Amino acid sequence: MRTTTMRLLLAWAVACGAQAAVQPGATPDFTLRQLDGPNLRLQEQRGRVVMVNFWATWCGPCRQELPHLDRLYRQYRPAGFVLLGVSIDDEPAKAAALARSLGLGFPVLFDADKGIARQWDLGAMPSTVLIDRNGRVRHIHRGWRDGLETVYEAQTRALLKE
Repeated sequence: MRTTTMRLLLAWAVACGAQAAVQPGATPDFTLRQLDGPNLRLQEQRGRVVMVNFWATWCGPCRQELPHLDRLYRQYRPAGFVLLGVSIDDEPAKAAALARSLGLGFPVLFDADKGIARQWDLGAMPSTVLIDRNGRVRHIHRGWRDGLETVYEAQTRALLKE
């Protein structure tokens, strides 16, 4: 049923001719509840390189990607890298359970009503956005495939050097 809901949302976006709301240069702000901690606002991350990853427990590629993202986060966090994992699960408890079982070290945020996911209108799961220290979107990735982690690392390193 959850997969059906996502397919319907994607079909609706295509049928309406929706374009990705998030494009290079534009970064809509958001504030979301964290798994462990207070609400987190994206704009408060200025001065750091930020990766925002939209995922869900029912998304197989998301489950494959999360451990790679966690390794990236742990490696580059000391250099000023922040990774925000935004779960769009209907039940935050499921996302929290998966995050804990994987031992994710990065902040996990909840967008259960999918308001931010709709605002950013990325059109695929998972979706990953890299934002530079000035708060500008620099890279957008839709979906997951093996090897993409090396692209993430190269882009992250380049942004950290700027």
